[in-house]
Amino acid sequence: MVSNPTSAGSATKPRSGERPWRLPGGAAAAALVLAVGAASAQEPKLLPNERAFAFSARGIDDRTVEARFAIADGYYLYREKLRFSAEPGPLGAAILPPGKVKEDQFFGKVETYRNQLIVKLPLEAASPGRPVTVLAESQGCADLGVCYPPQIQKVTLTLPAEGGRPGAPVEASPKKTWFP
Repeated sequence: MVSNPTSAGSATKPRSGERPWRLPGGAAAAALVLAVGAASAQEPKLLPNERAFAFSARGIDDRTVEARFAIADGYYLYREKLRFSAEPGPLGAAILPPGKVKEDQFFGKVETYRNQLIVKLPLEAASPGRPVTVLAESQGCADLGVCYPPQIQKVTLTLPAEGGRPGAPVEASPKKTWFP
């Protein structure tokens, strides 16, 4: 009678040079891949600063620039950490919408922006039809508890002529195009 090693109650010895508890076939490799995948799935993937807080601007009229931040899901900007300047300058006071008040683990009670922020920037010394460089300094965090260092992003745009139509948005960090 041939003994079946998988039947209950059988007491067979491993053959010489064989391990008694070996995973069949590629099961050991599959278990390793699953373990590594589970560990890396727990590591947070953070976006680069310029993608988490994508900045763009456009000329609305011959004396106004509209600055815009597209804020990625799971990220927020601090209102008090926003600064704008222009070359040639100076800028008037930025018109910021109210933010959402939050008790922040890093800065205490603050106003923050999520999703999108649109700011009107009045230009005091603008020249219609001429280029203007807008600089935006900002700082934000990820909901995962990671804060980014302050960053400065800049765009150069042309103001519309007096009475002209608003210009197209100019991105500070345009999306990269991959060519085959």
